[in-house]
Parts: sequence; C-alpha cells; structure tokens
Amino acid sequence: MGTNSSEAMNSDERLERMDAILLHKQPALKVMLDDVHSSRNLSAILRTCDGVGIQQLYYSAADDHDLRIHKTITQGAHRWVERIRVGTEEKTEFLQEKQTQGYQIVVTHLEKHSISFREVDYTKPTIIVMGNEKEGVSSGIVDLADEVVIIPMQGMVQSLNVSVAAALILYEAQRQLEEAGRYAVPQLSEKQREKIKSDWLYRDNIARRSKGKIPLP
Repeated sequence: MGTNSSEAMNSDERLERMDAILLHKQPALKVMLDDVHSSRNLSAILRTCDGVGIQQLYYSAADDHDLRIHKTITQGAHRWVERIRVGTEEKTEFLQEKQTQGYQIVVTHLEKHSISFREVDYTKPTIIVMGNEKEGVSSGIVDLADEVVIIPMQGMVQSLNVSVAAALILYEAQRQLEEAGRYAVPQLSEKQREKIKSDWLYRDNIARRSKGKIPLP
C-alpha cells in the first residue's frame, strides 16, 4: 500500500497527529483473541484495531514464540495498539473480572441461539472475543458470554477468516459509536492521553532509530 504516512511526518507533525488520534480513542471497546495461532491474523487485527480507535488488544496463546508481528501487514499499527497477553489458565477469570467492571463480553461462535453481530449494542463497554481458525472460542468463554454472535453467511462456507470477521464486527461497533457521538468527545482523560503519548514516543523513537531516521545519542 506504499509508505506508511506516519514515517513521512516531521517531529511537530507527528506530535500533532498523536494528539489528534488520542482524542478519538475508544477505551471502552476492546478485543481479545482466544488461543491465537496465526501471527498474520494477529497482525491484521492489530491494524484494524488501530483504525477503529482501540487502544488495547488482549490475547491468550499456549505458546507465543511464533507470534511475531508482520510489519508489512500492520503498517506500523503495532506501535500504537497495546498488546496484553492473558495466560491460557487465567483467561476465563480475566473476562469474569471485566464483567464485574461493567464490560459486556461479546463472543463470535456459531450455535443455535447466536444472533447477528449487528444486533449488539456496542455503545456499552465491550470486549469482543475472537477465536482461532481451528477450534474457535473455547467453551468456557462461550458459557460466560453476554452475547454470542455470528456473521450471517449466504454461501456454502459457514465462517470468514478471523481477521475479516473481526474487521466487520469492529466497523459495526465504530458505526454505532460514531452515531452516538463518541468520537466527537474525548473518551480519555488528559492524564491518560499524556501517558499513552509518552509510551508511543518511546516505542516510535526506538523504531525510527533502528531505521536510521533518528541519530543515536
């Protein structure tokens, strides 16, 4: 898709861009990848999360040694979205704790009582849980879900690639949040925005120095 636009900005432009993006972040919308295997899918979903304004992506993986970031897929999005690993033994308890904090857990899973992803109210604090390509979402997480959703299919195949499915659901969430005016009003406090910007600048400087764009001290 060409050069990452963030790479072409000077320092002042980058800071202004960061400030503008932080005004649109949606901290009440998060994604969790359950037992993720594919680093390509992880990378693609990271890029979608960045596009929607999500700041945190959780993931569980039995072995994450092979979960490298594909920079040609993320186009730099991995620098702007925080990735948080949740242990496979703790993921159910983790989501239950999030429910006590007021989050609804929305799980993608095909079952008798699944509803269309468009029927969910994403203006509520929400964690969207996506499964892996082979087994889907684990049964323990399906059991605790507040909403179990599907993407209606009209063909012989019953499901989409997980990164495509995540994009469809997240952009429905974005549509609802935009209609509710959430992107027009900062959802993060000034202190939270400054903390995230500090983290971004640290990671960005490391990445740019590795490319020779910033001289080493």
